[in-house]
Parts: sequence; structure tokens; C-alpha cells
Amino acid sequence: MNLVVNSVVSLETEGEIAIVAVDSPPVNALGQRVREGVLLGIRKAIGQKAKAVVLLCKGPTFFAGADISELDRPILEPTLDVVEAAIEDSPIPVVAAIHGTALGGGLEVAMACHYRVAVPSARLGLPEVALGLLPGAGGTQRAPRLMGIEAAIGMIAGGKPVMAAEGIRLGLLDALVDEGELRGQAIAFARELLVKGAPLKRARDLPVDLSPEEAQAAADRYRAKNPAQFRGFKAPGNILKAVVAAAELPFDQGIAREWELFSELLSSEESEAQRYAFFAERIAGKVPGLDKTVRPRAIATTGVVGAGTMGTGIAIALLNAGFPVTLVDLNAEALDKARARIAGTIQGQADKGRIPSDAAAARIAALSSAGDLSALTGTDLVIEAVFERPDLKKTIFAQLDAVMKPGAILATNTSFLDVNEIAAATARPHDVVGLHFFAPANIMRLLEIVRGDKTAGDVLATALWLGRKLGKLAVVSGVCDGFIANRLMARRGETADRLILNGPPPADIDRVMVDYGFPMGPFQMVDLVGLDVIGWDRENSAGRTVQEILCEAGHWGQKTGSGYYDYSQGTAAPAADALAAIAAIRERNRIEPRSYDDAQLLHALLDPVVNEGAKLVDEGIVYRASDIDMALIAGYGWPVYRGGPMFWGDSVGLPGVVERLKARVAAGEDIVISPLLERYAIEGRRFVHDDRQRGRAQGPRGIGEPGKGTLTAGGHG
Repeated sequence: MNLVVNSVVSLETEGEIAIVAVDSPPVNALGQRVREGVLLGIRKAIGQKAKAVVLLCKGPTFFAGADISELDRPILEPTLDVVEAAIEDSPIPVVAAIHGTALGGGLEVAMACHYRVAVPSARLGLPEVALGLLPGAGGTQRAPRLMGIEAAIGMIAGGKPVMAAEGIRLGLLDALVDEGELRGQAIAFARELLVKGAPLKRARDLPVDLSPEEAQAAADRYRAKNPAQFRGFKAPGNILKAVVAAAELPFDQGIAREWELFSELLSSEESEAQRYAFFAERIAGKVPGLDKTVRPRAIATTGVVGAGTMGTGIAIALLNAGFPVTLVDLNAEALDKARARIAGTIQGQADKGRIPSDAAAARIAALSSAGDLSALTGTDLVIEAVFERPDLKKTIFAQLDAVMKPGAILATNTSFLDVNEIAAATARPHDVVGLHFFAPANIMRLLEIVRGDKTAGDVLATALWLGRKLGKLAVVSGVCDGFIANRLMARRGETADRLILNGPPPADIDRVMVDYGFPMGPFQMVDLVGLDVIGWDRENSAGRTVQEILCEAGHWGQKTGSGYYDYSQGTAAPAADALAAIAAIRERNRIEPRSYDDAQLLHALLDPVVNEGAKLVDEGIVYRASDIDMALIAGYGWPVYRGGPMFWGDSVGLPGVVERLKARVAAGEDIVISPLLERYAIEGRRFVHDDRQRGRAQGPRGIGEPGKGTLTAGGHG
């Protein structure tokens, strides 16, 4: 017998077993209709005198989490804790039948069931920490009782899901069932419980494995072992408190403590920023106005031109994604070194257990090399990664145009050159696109896709598809100098160079940026990459700037042992030569140094970034202001708990940003304030807070108003 409970839940029966079946595409998120249906389904099953209940989901997955959009508005009844109480208090056993994923609220519902079975491919996790939250529907109280305090801390604070086999070992699952046989074998499992007279195993009634003192010690060990997880993030600390509460308090009091800690996080700036970033990332690759019928071109073979550091990294990224790669460079020695680096990197992944040894061998075997572009004749996609010289790139693209087959995609990895000019060197500008990887290309998440004026829609679709295949966060940019990330952060770099002449030393500026949440400050970054690489014109250098003085003296950063910092003693200490260069330029230009507090330095460094972002929005270089934030988070390590420059600008107040910039203009700084930024400040508008990811930009080629994007399920309970 089948009974429709509501629009997304049905109640089915097989003998004495009731099946509460959820069908709410795409991922059975625990929104209001699903919660209502499950609650009613459980009650009806009990009322119909069923002897056991199997709770399962149709479609590709078990409950993949809660509907995170509900966090920003009043949650409608029934709440998840009410649903879980009905399950846990059921007088007949309830068995969760899990496939796909049981994440966040989905796993919390499963833990409220009396028993849990899963197919081997299922994944289980409580990833709320990624949203700056903790499991808010009993996850921090039931997980320690099922799997132990230490394991619960690792799963909840770490946020990483586990496979079903690990779930068995941990005690989260009671049995594995065969793939494709979940329904039938879950019903059989429920019948076996009845035959055995198995008790109602309620997680809330299980003892915790550690004393309160031992639980606190376990939390302290985790914090000491994983300091980076706590730096700037509030959620991990609250998670530890909640899990320790499971050892300190009776279950109901622990639930109350969990909710108190959850509510504290929900209202925090950190969680607001992380939730914003969650949605912003999911719509970053959506191109407004791109015909939905447009399909990516088929990409089976790839090529990379240039065997330097960037070309090597791109080749590794392609090989790791399963593409065969032909690496081309005129320099045979460079090719040999690149092949060795590529093989060494991939073999290193196998040696560390990250990939199987046979997979590593297959990837290495998929690499070929050549000294002539004619080797790319039959290639579907080629990515050029040579030096940033427009004449060289144009020459290469003209040659590629002559040798590559019709329909092949020609991509340039330029970080700031005009993609339209490069495309004009070919007779097929519609096949040309910018694919700007960030170094190291096989590791960094950001991929800026630069859409030229004539880039075809299916080429853009292919670039977005490729970004997903490579595991990158792809953000579309229009053509401009520096595109998104580099253009914005150049403003911070210019300000940092000016500040060290006006008073604060490089170490103070770096400290303020690290305290804000960046992995390193601007001068630390320049020392790491190399002063000779970032912005030094060797041919025209004349000791006009601190960087020129240092470069001319051979102080190029870490690789030479000295730059803005001295590394001769094994640690980074302020370099005497850098301080002397600063003093010399101050004297030459009669600059009287002044003091700055940390707040002044922070705004001095970041206000210009917000201003430049407003220009990108106004110029239509980006589709959404949130795309800027995602590019900076993924490309420059802007702390996600700050939300990115546009989110941060909204948070601190755009009127204040404008007021501070105007004061700097009045003091003689060469800053052009964005008219859009001024207008937003006057009108009380905000770039991302008011309209979230929708933004107002027309985007590259003026394609029109972006949509809101799809809300996907996550881990909130």
C-alpha cells in the first residue's frame, strides 16, 4: 500500500514494515516540506500499527543536508529537532537507509534513528564548520555517544566526510548493504531486528566514552595539533565546547548548550561571511545570458606551450584530471627538466598515498613532449604559458592558428595582457579564451576565465567545464589589465610601497595583514615569489624605488637569502639593506615619517582594493560583486571568514571607505575614487549584503542581469 503524505514524502508498506520515502530533488534537502513529510510519515506509520520503519530517500542521495537559505529567515515548523524527537521516541524501530551522502542535518537525522544501514559508496559527515557553524540539531551530542569523543571531535571540527566502511568502524553505522539493493536489504535488516527482539537503540541513551576531564584534554590536544583551523575562525572553538559538553552534561542539557553555541555562531560576522562565500562560490561559474542549450566542445587531448614553472604546473593539473598532455617548448633542456618535475610531482602523490601507484604511472605515461608546435595539430585544447611578452604570445598564436585543427580551442595563460589583441593574431578569435592559472597551477584553486570580445559561447562553456574537471574555482572576467585578482591586489601593493616610505616598516604592514587573516603580507609574498619576478623592469631600472635598489643589488628575496627580509640566520628578520633603501628614498624625497596604528594601516591597505572592485563592477568586467570576492579568496588567500573585499567593504561601511579615500586624495595621493562606490555610499546601498550574489553588473560583454543561483544543501542542522 502506498500513501501520499505530502508533495515530497510517501508512506509505503511491505507487510509489517513501513517505508517512509522522501523524494525532493535534487538532493533531498531538509527544507520545511521534507521535515513535515517525515514527521507525518513516522506518525502515520506508528498509527497504522507497523512494527518497524525504514526511512529512505529516492534519487541520487539520502538527505544531503539542510536548506541553508533558511538560516537567514525564520525557520518554519516543524523544526529538525522536533522531527528527530519523533523518530527517537518512536515505540517501533526506525532504520535509516543511506545512499549517496548523509551530511550535516542528514546525518543528524540518521543518528536520531535507532539503526543505520548504508551502501559502501555512501559518505557520512558533519561539515557545518565550513559555514562557520556547528551541527545544531543534536550532532555534537549524539556523535560522541555513537563514535566516541575523539572521533567526534575529528569529524565535526575537521568537517571531512568519511566513507561507509569507516562509518562502520566508528560506530555510526550498524551494517553495510549491497549497492543497488538498499531498499530490499534495509527492509530485511528491519525484519531481522524484529525477529531478534532487538532493543530501540537510542543514541541519546548511550554513555560517553570519556570523563569530562578526559574530553577536555582531547579537545586541547586537537586544538594544539591543528592551530590553523582556529586562527580567525570561531566555529572550531565552539565545536570543541559543544562536544566536551556531551561528556559534562546530561543529554537534554547538552542539547541546550549546543543550541546556545550554535546561536552564537549564527549571529557572528565570521559565519555570515562563510555562508555568503558558500553561495558565492556556487554561482561564480554561472554566466548570465549564456544560452542554456550551448554545450561544451569535446576535449579529449590537450597541449601546453611553454615548459617553465607555469606550463609545468598546468600540465600536472591536466594530467591529474585525466587528460593526455603534449608539452611543447623549443628548448630541449627545458623540456627534459619539465618532464622530470612533472613525473616527480605525480610520483610524489603516489608515494604519499594520495593516488594509487598505477594511476600515477598512467598519468606520467599520458605526457608527451615536442620541440615544435606542429605536434599539436590534432589537439582539442592548447594552453599557452610562455613569458608575458605580447609580441611573443601573438607570434605563437599566429603559429597555432596555422597548425591546429578547426574547432580547437586556443587559450592563453596571460596574467594581464590584452586577450583581444592576442586573439586578433589569429583568423579564429572566436576560439580564443584566457585561462589564467595561479601559481602553482596544479595546487591553487583560482582559474580566471577571460572572455574576449569575440570568444564564442561554447568556448566559454568549455572553459567553465574544464575548470570543474580540474577542481578549480572558475571565475569569468572581462578583458582588462590584471583581470580581477591581480588588478585589485596591485592596489594593495602600491599602497604598501607608499606606506613604508611614510613610516611603518615592511614587517608592521605584513603583521597587520597576517593578523587580518592573510597567509602572508605583501612583502613576505614578494620575497617568496622573487623581487626580480614581480614588477621589476631590469632594462630600465634606475634605483627609483626600494624594489629597484634591492634588485640592482641582487637582493631578490628568499632565493638569494635577502630581500625585504634577511634569511641568513634561518628565519625572516628585517633586512638592513631594505631599511637603508627606505631611508635613502625618504631622504631623497624629503619624506617625514609618521606613525600609524593597526586600524589605520588596515584601512590604508584595503580601502583601495574595495575601490578597485567597485570599478570592476561599474565597468562590467565581472558579472557579480561576489565574483570578485571569490577570486580574492581562492587566488590570494583573502580570509574566507572576512568574506572578500566587497563583503568586507559592506561590513565596515562604504561611507567610511569613501571618506578615508577622499582624505587621501586631499593629501595628494593619486587615487581615482569609483563613482559607483560614491553613489552606493550616498544611497546607503551595499555591493553584496543587500542583493547578495545577484549584484548589479552587466558583466563581460554586457550580457545582462545575473540570476540568483541555486540554493544547495549543506550541513546545518
